[in-house]
Amino acid sequence: MIIGIRREDKNKWERRVPLIPDDIEFLKNKYGIKTLIQPSKIRAYSDEEYGNTGAVVTEDISKAHTIFAVKEIPLDFFEERKTYIFFSHTIKGQLYNMPLLQRMMELKCNLIDYERIVDETNRRLIFFGRHAGIAGMIETLHTLGQKLKLQGHRTPFEKIKQPYQYGSIAEAKNQLKLIGDQIRSEGIPDNLQPLVVGFAGYGNVSRGAQEVFDLLPVKSLQPSELFNKENFSLEEKEFTLYKVVFEEKDIAEPKKGTFELQDYYNNPQKYKGKFEEFIPHLSVLVNCIVWSEQYPRLITKNYLSSGSFLESDRKLMVIGDITCDINGSIEITYKGTTPGNASYTYFADDDKFTDTIRENGITVMAVDNLPCEIPIDSSMEFSHALRDYVYEILNADFNKSFNDLSLPYPIMKGLILHQGELTGEYIYLNNYLNKE
Repeated sequence: MIIGIRREDKNKWERRVPLIPDDIEFLKNKYGIKTLIQPSKIRAYSDEEYGNTGAVVTEDISKAHTIFAVKEIPLDFFEERKTYIFFSHTIKGQLYNMPLLQRMMELKCNLIDYERIVDETNRRLIFFGRHAGIAGMIETLHTLGQKLKLQGHRTPFEKIKQPYQYGSIAEAKNQLKLIGDQIRSEGIPDNLQPLVVGFAGYGNVSRGAQEVFDLLPVKSLQPSELFNKENFSLEEKEFTLYKVVFEEKDIAEPKKGTFELQDYYNNPQKYKGKFEEFIPHLSVLVNCIVWSEQYPRLITKNYLSSGSFLESDRKLMVIGDITCDINGSIEITYKGTTPGNASYTYFADDDKFTDTIRENGITVMAVDNLPCEIPIDSSMEFSHALRDYVYEILNADFNKSFNDLSLPYPIMKGLILHQGELTGEYIYLNNYLNKE
């Protein structure tokens, strides 16, 4: 009854943990589970905090046959026939992680991916999505404040710090509430009104982002209401920010017939993008939708280089691309960033990028690992959800056939590899493994 926790070392910002000390102690007291954890100088919870729970802090965790981590694991770390639970970033056939998948197959490992631990309705059960939304919205508002300052606008937004500079989500929210009070009393500059923030998507990420934005004085509008200036009254827009949430039907339309959500998911080739009609009305876009290439994009380079955009007021200043699919639904998201240099700016006139926030152009916030900016809060919620499955994973006999495994439904859904073989739902990944 031993589990191992691998040290996170993808970059200096990754301070999250899959299981926090309190939950390690819970597992020890309830099930007698022993924990081996690698030491770390950057982790949000110290080695001492883990040691105080009875966990053994040690570089060598090879005695554990069940290993938990957060991000991808180096190829030389894997050992034969062991079980690994982490975000593998393989389920979309990401080519940069196919060597990882191949190595695990060669060693006959078991792979459980948090991203695919879902219930019978396909709802994710263990995730950082809400915290990605919270951190992403704070980072986006920080970017907006700095960009407006470069343009000569002194606004309350410039007081907003980056998420990692706050001690907790509660501290960040307290400051945002004060900023909201300042906007209510002092307003925002005339030439920024109406300041409209659009949210693409309505899932966990979007709800986390809206949770932050709603601390400010906000009025919600339907997408169709953007086209009518009467919805932005002179009396309210000086002291109000506007929020619009976009659903699938606002992003795409059928080439023939009427929009049907399930048909859109099943047959995206029958649909075309329509989001560009909303772009001229947005000051900020917060992208919370995971994208695959068969679906329409939200923003394309072709649109940004078109006369309809270049000759417009170019109201759009900032894109907070929380999902950060490279060259994806936001085509000008050309790379992921880190909190140390979170944003870059795109100039549509000459199709050029410049690092950092600039006065002109569209500034893209593209931190690809946002929950690491609030590591204690995000790890705590994640760990509380994960701990309920640890005993069952540890107690399962993975030497049995797939159909005979005694695992709860959500874990079976998340089991990508069993004894080094792709399980039924993930056979399609062979198509990517065979690519160069």
